[in-house]
Amino acid sequence: MLKKIAILIFIVLIAIKGFGQEFYCTVQIQTTKVQGVDKTIFESLKTSIYDFMNNRNWTGYNFKTEERIECTMVFTIEQAISSDEFKGTLNIVQQRPVFNTDYQTVLLNIVDKDIHIHYTPMQNMEYADNTFTNNLTSLLAFYAYTMLGMDFDSFSEQGGTPFFQKANDVVTAAQNSNEKGWGSFDGTKTRYSLIENLMNSSYSDLRTFNYRYHRLGLDVMSKDVMKGRAEINKSLNLLKNVYKKRPGLYLLQVMIQAKRDEMINIFKNGDPAEKSNFVAIMKDIDPANSSKYNRVMR
Repeated sequence: MLKKIAILIFIVLIAIKGFGQEFYCTVQIQTTKVQGVDKTIFESLKTSIYDFMNNRNWTGYNFKTEERIECTMVFTIEQAISSDEFKGTLNIVQQRPVFNTDYQTVLLNIVDKDIHIHYTPMQNMEYADNTFTNNLTSLLAFYAYTMLGMDFDSFSEQGGTPFFQKANDVVTAAQNSNEKGWGSFDGTKTRYSLIENLMNSSYSDLRTFNYRYHRLGLDVMSKDVMKGRAEINKSLNLLKNVYKKRPGLYLLQVMIQAKRDEMINIFKNGDPAEKSNFVAIMKDIDPANSSKYNRVMR
């Protein structure tokens, strides 16, 4: 009997271990600007962030290894306020596999300039939904849920809504924290702005673009390049619709930043009408990079 119980416990533990793990997130900590601080604390911080992102169950779904969301987090520590308090920036790059290929497309490439964290070596990374415990774990949870939302949106139209709601809950819980980036008056390129844009029905065309571009466009191109590219070409009107409503919208800028170079490469091989439409729309909504789009016509 005891042997059977032991086997049962072992099976349960294996199942729990394999459950979740939605992310394959690499973490980098850059500290060249910081002097006079024991650098081993940053190795501990890197390990803690890695474990928090990769070993936590975020969704309740059982992700296969090949389904895990690949992302990179680069923390640049610019100021050591004390031995356990730091300020800096965070660059997040999220990727998504394209169906039936080895190609990884960028879903998100974003820089958060309001990183302020307290950390001591071997610190317990506590986090609970709807509760603000500390800025570090709330930052990580916010971007984890945002990346999940972006990923699910790219596979099914509006499929990321439950995760964007979770990210919004993180923002709500942080309102009284006095930390920058969570409030409506902290600027136009903040965590608050990002999730507000994602949840705002006025800008839902951007989420539809995410789905049509990836699921109906890129994923189709492995079998039918012309059909997939034609769908991407049509989806550009969704970006244009949002630009007409609010030209400087943060989420629009974020999406263009993630897809600009890829779209240029896609349309370099398009027919003249596709090239012309792409260049006209992108020069209109992203004029600062007009010279890059002009290269498509060469």
